[in-house]
Amino acid sequence: QVQVVESGGGSVQAGGSLRLSCTASGPTFSTYVMAWFRQVPGSEREFVAAIRAEKPYYSGSVKGRGTISRDNVKNTMYLQMNTLQSEDTAVYYCAADLPPYGVNVASLYGYDYWGQGTQVTVYS
Repeated sequence: QVQVVESGGGSVQAGGSLRLSCTASGPTFSTYVMAWFRQVPGSEREFVAAIRAEKPYYSGSVKGRGTISRDNVKNTMYLQMNTLQSEDTAVYYCAADLPPYGVNVASLYGYDYWGQGTQVTVYS
């Protein structure tokens, strides 16, 4: 069983920045595909970004404003988000996919473990 825990959410003014962190347990963290999804009430959980080994993947909504990275020594993944907009307000979830991997990093159905989520609120 892998424990996934997010941190770093909060309230930020539009145009500001935020860094989310996610730790996942286990001795083979470097092999996990890690991802961020977000969800607003009444909507489906949507893909934000993922990282497989050192290769990043981004949704169109955050590409150019977000940077995903990982520190395998600390078992931690990060999402730096800049120029935040009100549309970024959501609960952000971290997910881990262990081998054998799902086919599509942007599909939430391919992930094995999820965190409880962290709220990000962008105000103007």
